Amino acid sequence: MVEPQINGQTDKRFAPLRDLALKHIESGDETGLSLAVDIAGETVVDLWGGFADAARTRPWERDTIVNVWSTTKTVTNLAALMLVDRGELDVDAPVARYWPEFAANGKENILVRHVLGHTSGVSGWEQPFTQQDMYDSAKATSTLAAQAPWWEPGTVSGYHASNQGHLVGEIIRRVSGTRLRDFVATEIAGPLGADFQIGAREADWPRCAELIPPPPLPFDLSDTESVLVKTILTASTDATAANTPEWRRAEMGAINGHGNAASVLRILSAITLGGESHGVRLLSPETIDVIFREQAHGVDLFLSVPIRWGIGYGLPEPVTLPYIPEGKICFWGGWGGSSIIMDLDRQLTISYMMNQMKPGVIGSDTAQAYCEAIYAAL
Repeated sequence: MVEPQINGQTDKRFAPLRDLALKHIESGDETGLSLAVDIAGETVVDLWGGFADAARTRPWERDTIVNVWSTTKTVTNLAALMLVDRGELDVDAPVARYWPEFAANGKENILVRHVLGHTSGVSGWEQPFTQQDMYDSAKATSTLAAQAPWWEPGTVSGYHASNQGHLVGEIIRRVSGTRLRDFVATEIAGPLGADFQIGAREADWPRCAELIPPPPLPFDLSDTESVLVKTILTASTDATAANTPEWRRAEMGAINGHGNAASVLRILSAITLGGESHGVRLLSPETIDVIFREQAHGVDLFLSVPIRWGIGYGLPEPVTLPYIPEGKICFWGGWGGSSIIMDLDRQLTISYMMNQMKPGVIGSDTAQAYCEAIYAAL
């Protein structure tokens, strides 16, 4: 049997993170992971290790990538904000200004910020709709354009679990003339030298970590008219699908981004650091301030816990995620525990990606342990 290892570097004050990660792997709490931290533009933690497969035969290498689930949204929404920064997209404009077909069925007053802030009322697809339909971008977006909202837009949040990427991606395509996958490749990942992509090129499949599914989602599905149930019926709830060729070939900007802690950190630290990462400017400080315009604060209709939404990102909510402190912080993560935290007050970015998924939709006890250790070391 291959012995687990944690590779990479840390500043001296963050050295305990290596032992913590190894402890989690040896106990079976983790299989494989990558963990990275940036402070004021300097990478002070860059760790990876464990195993890239459930059988624990393939080491997690420096260039291992993994499906990061809803951490993908943080890159997709960054792409939209880049168009805002260029003056090509207005968060306060109706979606239909850019995507006229979206006005159908009472959606003419849904604003771009409603989509970015999960308050649009369009948090999933009307039935019948299958996971295979989700892989077909044209069908998936035309279906969303045709249907009616499930609640009054702008009044409350309902997490757009699987479809936010289709909505935002289509807005990006209509505004820029470029598909989301290509926009991320040419405007974000390419200039930054970040190993991140929407979906995964076939040539990269050998270095993809195998996702290990969590226990079943703890949702009560008895009320078939609830937003929760209607959303989850068309959300991807089979985690093993992310290991398939069909999944990797698709363009799903909410859930099928592939990267690791280092690449997600390299991209999203731009928000922490005033809009620039590694000499590449993605946003202006004024556009970063747009993120912190609160769109909703209360019990989310899908997540069923208190969530505070800005534009494109979650904002601190101590009741739900007590390990994220108060302040000018935005964040989000993925099903199973992956997370990216941008703490502007401390110029701190924390990135954690892994392949053994934990229960629940947002956060995990393992992510919390790493986050608390990082803040304690500051």
